[in-house]
Amino acid sequence: MAITLTPPRPGRRPADRRHRGAGRWIVLLLVGAAALAMLVPFAFMLLNAFKSPGDYSTNGPMSWPGEFYTTGLRTYWEQVDFPVKLWNSILISGSVAVLAVVVSLLSAYALGIGRIRGRLWIIGLFLLANMLPQEALIYPLYHFAKEAGLYNTRLAVIIIFTVIQAAFGTYLLASVLGTFPRTLLEAAALDGAGRWRILWRVVLPNVRPTISVLLVFFFIWTWNEFLIPLVMLIDNQTQTVPVALASLQGDRLMDAPTTNAGALISLLPAILFFLIFQRTLSRGITAGADK
Repeated sequence: MAITLTPPRPGRRPADRRHRGAGRWIVLLLVGAAALAMLVPFAFMLLNAFKSPGDYSTNGPMSWPGEFYTTGLRTYWEQVDFPVKLWNSILISGSVAVLAVVVSLLSAYALGIGRIRGRLWIIGLFLLANMLPQEALIYPLYHFAKEAGLYNTRLAVIIIFTVIQAAFGTYLLASVLGTFPRTLLEAAALDGAGRWRILWRVVLPNVRPTISVLLVFFFIWTWNEFLIPLVMLIDNQTQTVPVALASLQGDRLMDAPTTNAGALISLLPAILFFLIFQRTLSRGITAGADK
């Protein structure tokens, strides 16, 4: 049976006068204004996705569409073969999210619970590696992928982003597991539980909210990646959605309504994924705050 930590029941909070008054409403207005400002680019994209090229060139991007124009959506869907690109993005992002979480948990278990020698230096090294810009990594990755015969394959991108995301996941989980109650681990060891049993039966149930948050973030971060997939995936059958969207733009000419329509279609799967796992994300962040 899994052993889980029971957080203390929150008592009734005493009335706090600092949370009342005009300051609370000012903060609420500022947050609302920031939320509206963040929605402005999405509103422009939605407005121009259903506008004809003639209407766009005549009236500009700020005008209301003269007609409900859907040719841009169909053009983007057929021109880039969107179902193939969608499947590639789902396969790569899903694989990276699962593999990076597994690698992060195993390495963080060794660093946080195992307390190996030089633990702080190793965690610092993971953090430093995660801060390196992708522009500095792209040529070595390109060279090694060529040498290994993995260039222009989805496996190459999955391996690269699993390592990159696992570096951040290891840093975060090792910090969490470093504060794990030692008495709970010692009690499980006295009951005869080995290291693997302690990991799956004691540690995993208690860090599941944090792992859920990492899983959601790893999927979204990998979905939005552009530079490494652009260099590594040159075939239409292996490219992802962001790379396909960039292929619409020429050197001197750009079809703005089709580009906006493509951006709208490309954004919908990520929004749908976020809405499905939004409650999981909120529970994970709340559990982390409680600890």
